Amino acid sequence: MRRVLAAALLVGAAGCSTAPAQPVTQAAGGPSEAAGQVDWGPCTDIKRPDGEPPARQDGSVRCGKLTVPLDYDKPGGDTIELALIKLPATGKGQRLGSMVFNFGGPGASGVDTLDQAAKALAPLRTRYDLVSFDPRGVERSSGVRCGSGAEMDRFTALDTLPPDDETHRQSAQMNKQFAALCQQNSGKILPYVGTVNAARDMDRIRAAVGDPKLNYVGMSYGTQLGAVYATLYPKNVGRMVLDAPLDPTVTFEQRTLAQTRGFQQAYESFLKSCVKDGSCAVGKDLATANANVENLMNELTAKPIKVGGRDLTQGLASTGVAAALYSELTWPFLEQALGDALKGRGEALLYLADSYTGRSEDGSYSTQMTSFPAITCVDTAERPDESVLRRTEQQALKISPLFGSEGSGGLCRVWPVKGSDQARHVNATGSAPIVVIGGRGDPATPYEWAPRLTAQLRTATLVTYEGEGHGAYLSGSKCVQGLVDGYLINGKVPQKGATCPAA
Repeated sequence: MRRVLAAALLVGAAGCSTAPAQPVTQAAGGPSEAAGQVDWGPCTDIKRPDGEPPARQDGSVRCGKLTVPLDYDKPGGDTIELALIKLPATGKGQRLGSMVFNFGGPGASGVDTLDQAAKALAPLRTRYDLVSFDPRGVERSSGVRCGSGAEMDRFTALDTLPPDDETHRQSAQMNKQFAALCQQNSGKILPYVGTVNAARDMDRIRAAVGDPKLNYVGMSYGTQLGAVYATLYPKNVGRMVLDAPLDPTVTFEQRTLAQTRGFQQAYESFLKSCVKDGSCAVGKDLATANANVENLMNELTAKPIKVGGRDLTQGLASTGVAAALYSELTWPFLEQALGDALKGRGEALLYLADSYTGRSEDGSYSTQMTSFPAITCVDTAERPDESVLRRTEQQALKISPLFGSEGSGGLCRVWPVKGSDQARHVNATGSAPIVVIGGRGDPATPYEWAPRLTAQLRTATLVTYEGEGHGAYLSGSKCVQGLVDGYLINGKVPQKGATCPAA
């Protein structure tokens, strides 16, 4: 994606520089952090800054807060509160403890997402309490804020075509403004939102729920968080599954090119599926459909489509397309949205973009778009110069005129706090078995990263999913769900080289 906040639209690992890195090592002072206490109560007590509590599927859902150090190097200093949610176990069989989830981002709210995923996770809930949280810097856990709704609207609507000097100038200017607003509104927490601190928080959560081992499911960015946890606390790892994995060793440039290929392949798969029966709303055949989309994007740079009091810009339209490529289930809606936009109606495509950027109908934003760069930029010491950004963009545009970009390096280049490469090297030697799941058709975390992370962890087993979409466990694949639940509930590790067909 080519935009000031492109990082938040291509879910990925924290980039890493080629400078010598300080590897993650097992936490000093013992096998775990000090235990805290969570006072579980009604979820109405856990509200976002806009006053909205998380939705609840049933009355048994509980929420609470856990106090942790802002700076783990100063455990007696300032503290922050982490927001948590718990779906108590429902089965009559032996309870296996808690299963902790991170659904990705970085920047996704676990408090909101776990409740929404409750139905799909019902088999696990028969034996586990399901627990998730807003990581530090996200939503209710001192979420990073970087401007008003109107300011965020300007950031997210920025056009990225044509990729010329004026576009680059506007992007660089917007990056500086965005970073300055983040510093102004959330400067205190910005240095402390990295993945290593989040992993230490997660061990506090494990202790607070009374589990001797952390049972964990991490998706997308959550795989990096899990890998860092397993490196810090290998003896505390229980049953761990990492779905849609990241390779934490990639640079900004490597990540941008890999994800550009992934989204372009998913886009091409969508178009092929759309035109298969001859009734595709985007075009009668593959060449026509692709040309129609490219023409639409070019036209939107000159004349956005009016949607009420807003404009569907080229930047927002590109975001909407990318949002729908995360799951094959949303391809029919993408066809409708593009078909409508070709006829001058932009409501559906704008809805897709808003769902991705975390914009509510009232014009307010979640921290989805602001937590992402805050965590990404502090998780790497890499600060690419202009020549690297332009080289990255040129290579990416050759792969995909629609999704090619300079990546998130441009924003991290002007980020107001230093980054660290501490989480670059992961090695879970000594941990319990870890299951890694990679999808062949995953646009956001390309399959090539799955075997790489598996090898880095040393104790991991790779499962390959042959289907489309970002993430396999909640894709609807009975094969993947069977293998994962078989491990998490019964402790059965999948066979080496296990594969599952497309759902």
